[in-house]
Amino acid sequence: MLNLNAITVRLGGRLILDNATAALPPGSRVGLIGRNGAGKSTLVRVIAGLLEPDGGAAEMPKAARLGYIAQEAPSGTATPFETVLAADVERAALLEEVEELEDMDRVVEIHERLIAIDAHAAPARAARILVGLGFDEEMQQRPLDSFSGGWKMRVALAALLFSQPDLLLLDEPSNHLDLEAVMWLEDFLKGYKATIVVVSHERDFLNNVVDHILHLQGGKVTLYPGGYDAFEKQRAERMAQLAAARASQEAQRAKLQDYVARNSARASTAKQAQSRQKALARMAPIASMVDDPTLSFDFPDPTELRPPLVTLDMASVGYGDTPILRKLNLRLDPDDRIALLGRNGNGKTTLARLLAAQLTPMEGEITSSGKMRVGYFTQYQVEELDPRDTPIEHMAALMKGATPGAVRGQLGRFGFSGDKATTLVGKLSGGEKARLALALITRDAPHMLILDEPTNHLDVDAREALIQALNAYQGAVVVVSHDRHMLETTADRLVLVDNGTAREYDGSLDDYIALVLGSSGEKGSKKDKKADRKAAAAAREKEAELRKDAKTAESEIAKLTAEKSALDHAMFAPADARADLAKLAMSDLMKRRSDVEAKLAEAETRWMAASEAIEGVAA
Repeated sequence: MLNLNAITVRLGGRLILDNATAALPPGSRVGLIGRNGAGKSTLVRVIAGLLEPDGGAAEMPKAARLGYIAQEAPSGTATPFETVLAADVERAALLEEVEELEDMDRVVEIHERLIAIDAHAAPARAARILVGLGFDEEMQQRPLDSFSGGWKMRVALAALLFSQPDLLLLDEPSNHLDLEAVMWLEDFLKGYKATIVVVSHERDFLNNVVDHILHLQGGKVTLYPGGYDAFEKQRAERMAQLAAARASQEAQRAKLQDYVARNSARASTAKQAQSRQKALARMAPIASMVDDPTLSFDFPDPTELRPPLVTLDMASVGYGDTPILRKLNLRLDPDDRIALLGRNGNGKTTLARLLAAQLTPMEGEITSSGKMRVGYFTQYQVEELDPRDTPIEHMAALMKGATPGAVRGQLGRFGFSGDKATTLVGKLSGGEKARLALALITRDAPHMLILDEPTNHLDVDAREALIQALNAYQGAVVVVSHDRHMLETTADRLVLVDNGTAREYDGSLDDYIALVLGSSGEKGSKKDKKADRKAAAAAREKEAELRKDAKTAESEIAKLTAEKSALDHAMFAPADARADLAKLAMSDLMKRRSDVEAKLAEAETRWMAASEAIEGVAA
């Protein structure tokens, strides 16, 4: 389906892709991974045809349709629903054309094509995708310009999924999604029938969606079968093999060098020494696969405080006179690890700001230790870093009165030592800026860390390093993240923010995922398996009946369309009309055509109703 043939790209004089070559199997779901700055987005832009490579090419069948989200979010007065429907260009063009046509043969062709592409079910499918990405019915009908940039990018993603391209390119699609939308997207992509190439740094997302990993390192790509865990295992084995081969080569090199040194000056062995010297020159060094030594997270441990750190007692919180969350009853202790669950817009950030003392309760009480220090991380802190200052200038401005050694020591905990500490922030990568923001908020060894989407700019290895650092940290942690692996490995309490309040969620993260996807209720609820099986059987039976109705209606539509075409032919070209129609008078033909049109409209209505009902049963 997609062949990468010796792709070479240089940007700003730097070699980004170096003869990158791979053949992706048709229908495969491929996870494109690599460290930040490795060139993943560059490769995606080459595949999408947005960047001309210096050498090589990305090749796919000429008739294949490619889908890729543009960098600019959609805007204007159109609604999300209208924007998504318009993404099916063929359907939109056919519907527009048929409105102005007088050529009845072409009208028939268009109707047949609309049936073939399942056009009548498109509105239900568009709405279903939007709901999955977090748009309720009211949001689907609002103008695009009333949404934030993140929500607009969700609309762009919905439009791309709706258009069903033969090659679907996704560059970190979960960045603008909450956990619930990510889970829906996983479920959607698992059933996608065409080829997918997705750039992602989320381990669970890759394990659940992809069947191949394309690893980009040093400008080269290597294709591995399986998900991310399978890739890690295969890569570890390859690293061990390379290390053994490198050790063997070094031993051989040392042996040859020793022979050359001992025998070059002796006439009897000079030729052999010269031969060994040539062998040394031809010996290509085996690449060393080492981890980045600057990949570092090390949170300073706080002084000890008695529990509880924070207590909420029937607290309400919001903005202005409008409460967002009510009746909050929550206790946080120094060793708590809490994940806040719930869709974006439900109030997770509001609760985080209340815990961080950025908001005060409108009703009820919040009690906390007067000595407690909080480190609160948000994406805004990353975006607000001054690009003209260096990490050491940022840290010194906050650690007033601290010695230069203390300032450098805090930066060193997060990999900013040596020249990195004096590099302009504007030249740092997104991951490095996130690390700097984490270094800044933990400068005074906080007793509680509140992290709102801390992984957005981090690659897989950096996320793993962050997880290890959080698990070693001695304070309390409250985390909001769409990275399931991070939640599973750092949180031991789940708090669901929903329906205007926040409460302990008694189930596991898997239970919550099942709840969101609609496959089960909360853990602890009684399940009548017999009733479930009966309901499932009834749903299958209902779906079968609906499909039969749809097929019957579709057959009627085809017959009536053909009859309508024959009647039109008899009216406008009677000499070539069908024998039984050629005998009829014009008035009879017109009456018969009117009857056929009425039956056709009824059949199309039945077909549309059955199709939409099938969508509902399947959902």
